[in-house]
Amino acid sequence: MRALIQRVTQARVHVDGHLIGETGPGLLILICAMQDDDDTAAVTMAAKIAKLRIFTDPEGKMNRSVRDIAGTALVVSQFTLAADTSRGNRPGFSQAAPPSEGNRLYQLFTESLRAEGVPCETGKFGADMQVSLTNDGPVTIWLDV
Repeated sequence: MRALIQRVTQARVHVDGHLIGETGPGLLILICAMQDDDDTAAVTMAAKIAKLRIFTDPEGKMNRSVRDIAGTALVVSQFTLAADTSRGNRPGFSQAAPPSEGNRLYQLFTESLRAEGVPCETGKFGADMQVSLTNDGPVTIWLDV
């Protein structure tokens, strides 16, 4: 799985003009299931993100996790994280998992993150979504599992 994680003070996702998910303070997680990903990848990614120490402690060091700050997460599926631009200017997405498997792993990732103690809201898999956020720091981290 591939994730782009942003530490946020707030984030929201809209579909067709309707707010369907929001968070803050916490994490905006853009997630993509890749070809050959399995359940282990989704569960491992959730555990890694839940424990990732990217929030500041009283001394100003990134030493606290989203769980440590009692933060929340907004999880948004984004197959474009699988973009391959090695052959010109038009990205290819063949490295992304097929939609049915991608959706299943997206749901499993979100359930696993909740099981790790991180309250989550989500976007809508496969929908045209508008995502807004206030990046805190800014802190943005790319993860592959």
